[in-house]
Amino acid sequence: MERKNAWSKYTSEKDKKKVMQFAEDYRQFLSECKTERECIAFFVAKAKEAGYIDLEDVLKEGKKVKAGDRVYAVNKGKMMAIFNIGTESIESGLNILGAHIDSPRMDLKQNPLYEDSDMAILDTHYYGGIKKYQWVTIPLALHGVLVKKDGEVVNVNVGEDPADPVFGISDLLIHLASDQMDKKGAKVVEGEDLNVIVGSIPGFDKEGKKEKDTVKSNVLKLLKEKYGIEEEDFISAEIEVVPAGPARDFGFDRSMILGYGHDDRVCAYPSFMALLNTKKTLKKTACALLVDKEEIGSVGATGMESKFFENTVAEIFNLVGDYSELKLRRALTNCKVLSSDVSAAFDPNYASAFEKNNSAYLGRGVVFNKYTGARGKSGSNDASAEYVAEIRQIMDKDEVFWQTAELGKVDQGGGGTIAYIMGNYNMQVIDSGVAVLSMHAPCEIISKVDLYEALLGYEAFIKYA
Repeated sequence: MERKNAWSKYTSEKDKKKVMQFAEDYRQFLSECKTERECIAFFVAKAKEAGYIDLEDVLKEGKKVKAGDRVYAVNKGKMMAIFNIGTESIESGLNILGAHIDSPRMDLKQNPLYEDSDMAILDTHYYGGIKKYQWVTIPLALHGVLVKKDGEVVNVNVGEDPADPVFGISDLLIHLASDQMDKKGAKVVEGEDLNVIVGSIPGFDKEGKKEKDTVKSNVLKLLKEKYGIEEEDFISAEIEVVPAGPARDFGFDRSMILGYGHDDRVCAYPSFMALLNTKKTLKKTACALLVDKEEIGSVGATGMESKFFENTVAEIFNLVGDYSELKLRRALTNCKVLSSDVSAAFDPNYASAFEKNNSAYLGRGVVFNKYTGARGKSGSNDASAEYVAEIRQIMDKDEVFWQTAELGKVDQGGGGTIAYIMGNYNMQVIDSGVAVLSMHAPCEIISKVDLYEALLGYEAFIKYA
């Protein structure tokens, strides 16, 4: 059952312009928002512009929430839920678009800065599943926050402005790499070798003699001048090392976008925009849930495993009235979910890893994965046939281009999403998202038309599910 290419739907310049404009807005978002905190700050600003109100403000002011209201809640600056309140009781469940906003990267260690061989270097610990050799010899930027002992938060963003310096990790020259080239891919570059070079000017005394660790000292001096921070402030910092530079149009026809962090911001952005674009009051309450920590197992206070979502739904339920613990349990059970996460796009350069009849293809629309997991579906949510049929009906009702897929050949590898965690509440859940080439690489590729079809699919879901 080969699916049609979605570009066939956009033959007029007027229709194609809608696709391109939405993609351009997304491209700018992807360029500006490379960390979870940056994503949440962006979404909060957009939500406020669209008339959403902060749940904390609602609670402080003792207000109630009614059908048609728009509310958002933020968890520790790295996780967010936004709600369009519907006319039906919360007890009937919510229509949820769940995506994650964290991406594979490198994080600075708590004691990262040292000097070696007249170079100042930052020590890192990689985050999520990466091919470590892909991260050497590319321009890198530093994004994040340092929090001083007095609680002052210092924002860091170096390497994005054309006037900024960039940073990087060196690689061994090919002339001396005979031993390195014999290693397996996982060992070509080791995790402890992902050390970022950040300076090389040493200090000298009056006689021109080099002083000890003065390259490091010079870097610390620059950090003190620019940010007012001391070396010890790295202990209470969250600094992410990410590819520098903006996302770019890809291909002569500009049909694709090359950039860092498509996984999973390419699903988070249309999930968020689907709620903003829905102006009419819905029957069922809709929610866009944007979470952290999916790439390392959805753990911790800002991951899907936390109680943030459950607690927030309880607060919303209470604000619309008629709350009880039993009704909350019923509400969670009655939810329907699109676990919006990316799929691996079929790559003709690596065709042997895929099974053609059950692969996602760039340009054929939003992707649905009945199950993910590894080997014998290990770690997977497996959507029921009844729910898959309902999703088919919803997509076809609004003429959304969609396709189905698995994650490569059986026994070739595997992966998971937040779907199984939502399923633990007995919710109806299916994985849904955008196909990506070079997933988890520093620069990934998506099709603009798939991004747009995802938006249309998410809008249809919250209307009809």
